[in-house]
Amino acid sequence: MRSTRLFREFFESEKAGGLVLIFCTVFSLILSNSSLHDAYFSIWHFQVAGHSFEHWINDGLMTIFFVLIGLELERELYAGELSSIKKALLPLAGAIGGMLVPAGLYLFFNYGTDTQSGAGIPMATDIAFALGILSLLGKRVPLSLKVFLTALAVMDDLGAILVIAIFYTKTLVWSNLIISLSIWGGLFLLNRLKVHNLIPYLIGGVAMWYFMLNSGVHATITGVLFAFALPFGKGDSKSASTILQHALHKPVPFIILPLFALANTAIVISPNWVENLSQNYSLGIASGLVLGKPIGITLVSFIAVAAGICQLPSGLQWKHLLGAGFLGGIGFTMSIFITLLAFDNHDVISNSKFMILLASLVAGIAGFLWLNFTLKRVK
Repeated sequence: MRSTRLFREFFESEKAGGLVLIFCTVFSLILSNSSLHDAYFSIWHFQVAGHSFEHWINDGLMTIFFVLIGLELERELYAGELSSIKKALLPLAGAIGGMLVPAGLYLFFNYGTDTQSGAGIPMATDIAFALGILSLLGKRVPLSLKVFLTALAVMDDLGAILVIAIFYTKTLVWSNLIISLSIWGGLFLLNRLKVHNLIPYLIGGVAMWYFMLNSGVHATITGVLFAFALPFGKGDSKSASTILQHALHKPVPFIILPLFALANTAIVISPNWVENLSQNYSLGIASGLVLGKPIGITLVSFIAVAAGICQLPSGLQWKHLLGAGFLGGIGFTMSIFITLLAFDNHDVISNSKFMILLASLVAGIAGFLWLNFTLKRVK
């Protein structure tokens, strides 16, 4: 299987970023539960232009993260491992199973309760963490497994974005939404007119983000929409899409995601945290990420292959795919992101974040140990 240079760059940056995220999460939890916690919280609650620093990170900087996700998905669809329907169907099947089964398990515990809106929380996969754990296994990891997990996580995040747009939009200002989408249409027109200069697209993207932010639809949706409006051309070094993707490869995993981790894992672990693990929403998150992800990803992928819809790539075995399913249970970034949209109660949000961290840790360890056991040793 041939790997594109940009895919290798994406994989390398994301796996290193995953290790940085681990450090930032541990650092944030330590400060949040130390004598410095008041000063630490005040950093994220500091007001800038009428909004907290944390709000600007979640609604502003994270849009840039989604731009990179969109650009990678665009490249894989046009010139990469998802460029043919046959190649794309396996990770697509896995992503669908990895979203529906966890959501179903969550609703099993929470349907009809005040916390049923959190069904989207265990549906997402954190690309940086998942690839970071996979990288610890070194050269034993077949390229087909790297590609499958990356494509699965990207599709997973795209699915999570659609879930946010459809189910977590509480109020809708149609005028602003229409303006934002009109700007998007204008960017596509520039693309069709073969305007390759990145500047007008960036200006349009900022305007598009502003009106989307004030429409009621979560502003981060702009990131993926904007990415697909950029000229891809032949996908060479001169295309606007490639130029921006190169520019974002370092800032996103080493600045934006660490800031998100620091701001959103500022969690005070309560004395009765063990009791909180038995809450319905905690059980839903844990079962969805730790059990729902590997079951859903493996089962639906198996059904798709058995039905002849797609086939396992060379070098990828079912035991490897199950390991990828466990790694898919590392929710973190997107799971925390959806938590902030799903709940209003501060205690529920804080407890949910802690459960996400705990479940993601269990899923990550399980995935690492399983793949470490099943992958062939390199002599």
